Order: sequence, then C-alpha cells, then structure tokens
Amino acid sequence: MYYIDPHIHMVSRTTDDYETLAKMGCVAISEPAFWAGFDRGSVDGFRDYFHQLTEVEPKRAAAYGIQHFTWLCINAKEAENVSLSRDVLKIIPEFLDCPNVLGIGEIGLNKNTPNEATIFQEHMQLAVEHDQQVLIHTPHLEDKYQGTRMILDMLADHTSMERTRILVDHVEEHTVRHVLDAGYWAGITLYPVSKCTPARAVDIIERAGKEGSRRLCVNSAGDWGPSKPTAVPDLILEMRRRGHSESFIRKIVFDNPRTFFRQSKHFDLLDPATRNEG
Repeated sequence: MYYIDPHIHMVSRTTDDYETLAKMGCVAISEPAFWAGFDRGSVDGFRDYFHQLTEVEPKRAAAYGIQHFTWLCINAKEAENVSLSRDVLKIIPEFLDCPNVLGIGEIGLNKNTPNEATIFQEHMQLAVEHDQQVLIHTPHLEDKYQGTRMILDMLADHTSMERTRILVDHVEEHTVRHVLDAGYWAGITLYPVSKCTPARAVDIIERAGKEGSRRLCVNSAGDWGPSKPTAVPDLILEMRRRGHSESFIRKIVFDNPRTFFRQSKHFDLLDPATRNEG
C-alpha cells in the first residue's frame, strides 16, 4: 500500500532509510524543521539548515522515488532564546517560495514557558502574514495536556486563519478529542519511547470513529533518538490484523495527509498509480 509519512526528520536518517521507506511503499514525506540534537548558536546555522531542507533532502529523497516536502521554523526546544528566535524568524520568508515548502512548523511548546509561548505567537503571526499552513508540536509526557490546552488557547487568538489549515501533532488519548473538537487536524506519532505504539494509535483511531478520523494523520517522527522510520507500515499491519478495510487504512495513511497538504500551493504530489507511465 502507498503511504505518506507526514512528519519524519530525514536529516537524522541515513540514505539507507530512504531506500527502506521506498520499498515499504512510502511515496512522499514531509519534514518539519526541528532540533538538531544540540542548541544552535547563530542565525547562519539555521540558514544552512533551511538550505539543507529545501535543496539537499529533496535530492536524497528523489533518488528513491520519494517526494520530499518541508516546513520551516525555530523549534520549541530552542525558542527559549528569544533574541535568536526573532533573528531566525526574519530569514524564514527567504525560503517560503521554495517549491517543497508547505508552511511553518513544527512550532509549539516544549516546557510550556512564557518565552516559548511568545515565539509560538510570533510564528503564528508570520504564518498569517504569508498565508502559510501550520504544523504544531505538543510537549511530551506529563506536560502534554497543559501544553496542548495552552496551544489551543493561543490558536484562538488567530481567527483569520482557517482551523483546517493547522495540524496539532503528537496527540494522545487525553488530548486528541480536544484538538478535533476545536476543528483542527490531529497527528498521532508512532514512537517507541514517549509517544504512541501502533496498537495505541489504532485504539485512538477506532475511538474517533469514521467522522473523527477524517482529520487524523499518523507519522513516525524518525528523529535523532530511539525511533522507527517504518512505523507507519507497522500501523498498516496492525489495522489489517484488526480487520479494517483497505480503503479505510488508505484513508488514514495516504488520503488524509494528502487532503491536509493540498491546502499548500506547493503540494504537487504525483499520482503513485501513474507516476511511471509513459
């Protein structure tokens, strides 16, 4: 089955991972800007990183028939440095016309601090000014519920942006309904340590029902820490094991992310069924 991974950090993966993803049926990925495993110290470091996301990674992905899309921001882990964050925000518009850029992300909260909230709001203002979609990171573990509520409260200030153009990621059992009920898209991250196993994710999908799952996506994250870039195929297997139809599985792993991403002017996904014809 063809699928899209809506949130995977391929700068932290080897080229062999691209080959494995292609063999598993991955036809497209979106890579949000994120932490590099250490705090970067200058705006030039971020400029180089944005060049990597918009120039280098698309070529690595294309070598295996995978389309690469990306998002730009300064990650919440580094947003505590307000001065640096504002310098980074100033250079983001230089890259928004790159053909693989979908929007602003993954912005959000890490420790739910006032500085993180300030930079979140300034990212949102940038997205509004440049008519960009937004992808949002919610905190891990014990901070998740509080951070999600803070994010939803801050999003309520931005009434000019359509809620269906915003995806709130890393939802879990205690936060997914709040996100969906507010009218946003929700992302479930399949992760072996601090997020969802495939079994938990399918439980969430089943509880959401056909209607709620219309705005649900699943992703692997695949970052520097313990993670599995082929976690989406693991979810496909779990859904098949439980007897879900192929059409419903395809909706979750392909149709839904495609629907969300199509709201960006740069999302031009080749039809995997016809891409090699002619």
